[in-house]
Amino acid sequence: MAQNDRVAVWGGEPKPLMPYSPAIAAGGWVFVAGQLASDFVSGLAPEAGGDGRNPNSYNHLELQSRYVLQNLEETLKAAGCDIGTDIVRIYQWFTSPHPTIEEFSRGNSWPQISITPYLRTRDEFVHPPRPASTGMGIRESGLLVNKTILEVDMIAIPGGGSVGFEVPDGVASPLAGYSPAIRRGDWIFCAGEIPVDWSGDFNQPNNMGPPSGIAPDARINPYFWYGSEIESQTDFVLQKLEKIVNSAGGSMKNTVKATVYLASPNDFEGMERVWKQWFPKDPPARVVIPYMGLGGMGSRIEIALKVLADDASIKKETIETSDAVEPPWHEPQAVKAGDFLFMSTAMAYDEMGNLPKSVQRHPEFPWYKQPPKLQMEYLMENTAAICEAAGTSLENIVRRQCFHDDFTHFQQSIEQWSTYFPGDRPASTTLEIGGPLQVPGAQFILDLIAYVPPK
Repeated sequence: MAQNDRVAVWGGEPKPLMPYSPAIAAGGWVFVAGQLASDFVSGLAPEAGGDGRNPNSYNHLELQSRYVLQNLEETLKAAGCDIGTDIVRIYQWFTSPHPTIEEFSRGNSWPQISITPYLRTRDEFVHPPRPASTGMGIRESGLLVNKTILEVDMIAIPGGGSVGFEVPDGVASPLAGYSPAIRRGDWIFCAGEIPVDWSGDFNQPNNMGPPSGIAPDARINPYFWYGSEIESQTDFVLQKLEKIVNSAGGSMKNTVKATVYLASPNDFEGMERVWKQWFPKDPPARVVIPYMGLGGMGSRIEIALKVLADDASIKKETIETSDAVEPPWHEPQAVKAGDFLFMSTAMAYDEMGNLPKSVQRHPEFPWYKQPPKLQMEYLMENTAAICEAAGTSLENIVRRQCFHDDFTHFQQSIEQWSTYFPGDRPASTTLEIGGPLQVPGAQFILDLIAYVPPK
């Protein structure tokens, strides 16, 4: 494949039912779609536990993990990649009945699960330095195939040679065996960071409230009416990331893309206040996703970054166009760096942060129009204008993650989405997270990356 091609990759994995490609190769990177433990014929694949075996005799997370990773290995092999050495970024989604939406609204993001069976299996496939990682709990109904409990997607760069960075002095080491940062060429990929010290005080007296995994410097004193948990945690996480980025040869000012995972949309305003202090000018592209189950009890936020190294041969460029809606928050429409365009939150909002009237049903005509299709059409019109301003087009989108408030909107939205891709369709991951989203009435959030062919 030539460097300036954008092509779909098909290996030996089961053929998906959704209109997406198992992987898209472009610009020297490979974007791999979310993989479920399904054969897309019977539902849960027999060898992943769908053959009716006794769940008390087998660990179903381990069975599904092995099936998923074996299929991902085949897809990567077809793209010229080695699953052991070429992954730079990995995303894992684990279902759980907790937290409920009510628990999320109280700031409780604890999924009450153990992912150790997955980690044991992952370590058989993925070698050190392991890729920067994000692991999230999502609602029990959050995957598109019944009885599946895990979805994994990833970004890989063929050729090996990643440099892994341990945490610098003063930052606690994660427990899951991933690299806090991976450098590959001009790029630094940071794992998702949460406001914990990976120690906790579950058996120790705590004069700042109940025992917690939250680092002391990220807490507020619950016995006084001062402070904001989300602001304190956001600032602490960004401090951690700054130290990690610096140790890998980068700086926060060169952040190209940030993904922010929140317990609740109620935490958005506090996070935003701190974000403006850290990125007063030229903020990175940013996607914010609520209702995420986080891997440290008491955490309300996780942040992951893609950063250009200080000695990178490419520069980041903020993309803005009057032909697309201006985000009402402190984020640009998109940021371009090298051959890739990273979009900010794609959601049905107007410049006041409200649901546009054009995507709503008239209250006196409740059975007319199809809001999921209208919202997707609205997003894609905006995305097309942003792509054009960056020197690319919708057809060059390589990766999407889609987060639904309710899967009842899925079929209409994906049908509309697929109309924009007459050729190879982007790699895709689709999850249900619950609602309402940060814009009431919005039905999904898109996180998009596009390829910008060299001129």
